Amino acid sequence: MFTDSIHTRDGRGDKGRAPDSAVQQTNQKRESLSLLELMGSGLAAALGVQSSKNRERDFSHGKAGNFIALGIVFTALFIGSVLTIVNLVLSGR
Repeated sequence: MFTDSIHTRDGRGDKGRAPDSAVQQTNQKRESLSLLELMGSGLAAALGVQSSKNRERDFSHGKAGNFIALGIVFTALFIGSVLTIVNLVLSGR
């Protein structure tokens, strides 16, 4: 009456899937974002083009302190860039 394998909606069963414990171990190994991922997320969020997939990744694996520090650095760079451009334009009169 009962079969040994669990069938998915497409009827293939679970033979090709990784065990749930392997998926959980992979998720546990990844505790924080890399520097490149952090900077990419910060830039995308600052421009307003952050995808929901990356936003969910940031909230589940990111640390608030890292994003706060990144926001301060990006803000300082933005203000410095604007001041530099204004000074260059005004000195060219």
